[in-house]
Amino acid sequence: MKEPPPEFPQIPDKIYFRIGEVSHLVGVDTHVLRYWESEFSLIKPFRGPSKQRLYRRQDVHNLLRIKKLLHDEGYTISGARRHLKQLGLEQHAGGAGNAANATGRIVDGSLLIRIKQELREILAQLDTTKKSDL
Repeated sequence: MKEPPPEFPQIPDKIYFRIGEVSHLVGVDTHVLRYWESEFSLIKPFRGPSKQRLYRRQDVHNLLRIKKLLHDEGYTISGARRHLKQLGLEQHAGGAGNAANATGRIVDGSLLIRIKQELREILAQLDTTKKSDL
């Protein structure tokens, strides 16, 4: 896993973080985190049975990146969204988000798209092999 840049705070070694913990780590109020969640598609906290937001480590890294763009580098929300999109982090509105797999773990939507494409390629190879055997 890629380590955060040195200017980011040390993130505890946990799988999920509650919104209060993330607020403290990122240095913004909880309402700001909820707003950024509505503005940036790469922030998709998991909601457990209690319906409480549970942020993954990657969400915390992304929130720190967003805070740096908005607060330190002077980007607007739309400018930061465009910048993240150019980096391949932000998805189109309505695009594939995050989903839970069979074990309940969060799977990034872009990973699911790549898996789906690879499975289609395998099926195409199997069809080709099957036709050549006839």
